[in-house]
Amino acid sequence: MTDTSTLTRSLRACGSATVLAAALAAGPALAANNNDSGDNAQSPHLAVTESDFDKTPQGKQIERYHLTNRNGMSVDIITFGARVQAIHMPDKNGKVADIALGFNNVKDYIDHKSTYFGATIGRYGNRIANGKFKLDGKTYHLPKNNGPNTLHGGTEGFDQKVWAASPIDTGNTVGVELTHFSPDGTMGFPGNLAVTVRYTLDNDNDLRIHYSAVSDKDTVINLTNHTYFNLAGAGSGTVLDQVAMINADQFTPINDTLIPTGKLESVSGTPLDFTTPKPIGQDIHADNQQLKYAEPKQGGYDFNWVLNSDGDLHKLAVRVTDPKSGRTVEMYTSEPGVQFYTSNFLDGSFKGTNGKTLGHWGGFTLEAQHYPDSPNQPNFPSTELKAGQKYTQTTVYKFLPE
Repeated sequence: MTDTSTLTRSLRACGSATVLAAALAAGPALAANNNDSGDNAQSPHLAVTESDFDKTPQGKQIERYHLTNRNGMSVDIITFGARVQAIHMPDKNGKVADIALGFNNVKDYIDHKSTYFGATIGRYGNRIANGKFKLDGKTYHLPKNNGPNTLHGGTEGFDQKVWAASPIDTGNTVGVELTHFSPDGTMGFPGNLAVTVRYTLDNDNDLRIHYSAVSDKDTVINLTNHTYFNLAGAGSGTVLDQVAMINADQFTPINDTLIPTGKLESVSGTPLDFTTPKPIGQDIHADNQQLKYAEPKQGGYDFNWVLNSDGDLHKLAVRVTDPKSGRTVEMYTSEPGVQFYTSNFLDGSFKGTNGKTLGHWGGFTLEAQHYPDSPNQPNFPSTELKAGQKYTQTTVYKFLPE
């Protein structure tokens, strides 16, 4: 199965000839990214298996895809929200733990939807101010689900959808390809939009996420992944002692509703300076207004950093290490920014996949993205997607030790 065929099938279902033509035109470039299984011998210990996970309250089946490699690492992807449900990997002593926050059933993902654990976020990751934006001279109104603003696509984003899926085996990688069709006007966004997300795992412990999309109208789009990592293991306390490096000299400061002011400011001399590795908790209690905006009571991180990596997938964007376990995650991305969030609003009121409590500062996210509120910020990199054009984004999470 190729990106072209899945986009085509989704679009035929809605009868959108214009978008179908765009998908077909994009086909050769999209298909080049998909080295489908069949001719190549599978690499040692690489495998993908499918099983039933759960059903929605409406009775729709949710599937789980289990990806494994030769290093004892595994990744579980479920079709509800096209999300990462679990990432198991060994520490420096070979002890395996799940380092991604998640749940064992769909009910918990619905009841605690505001966590967005592991989900594919769309149509627009992060916030849009006052639930509206203007495009081609027309103002579009979106549902407000985060104070006065729209967050992560609105009240019914991609995280709450059941995606179609099929396994991937290229010989050197295993994974799953997920597709979703979002009709024109969904959550107020213009355009019939067909989306494909491909997760692949290799024997170098690289978890690659490739996104592609086409629309039949001009629209805005900002896809990302919302996995929470705790490199010591989910439910193992806070991440404050884990050491982070963010390759960014600037960030986008926010106001009291967490909307960017439109400026780019230097991280130098502020608690947001992670250009030199430091424990996440080192400056989290600093007397700093930006930290108080992100978490008024105790301070916290929930900001977009302007990456120095310039969209180069060979340049390191972020590295976080847990000194005790030796586990490390590195991020490489085609996106200009990353939202580093320290789970400021987890409160210990529920438990995750392993039955352990998920508490305040119990995880961090590395959401590769365009900047928040870009449709209303003319100085930010554009998130506009023209009708018939192809949107793509690639982010790689590399896990160590191997």
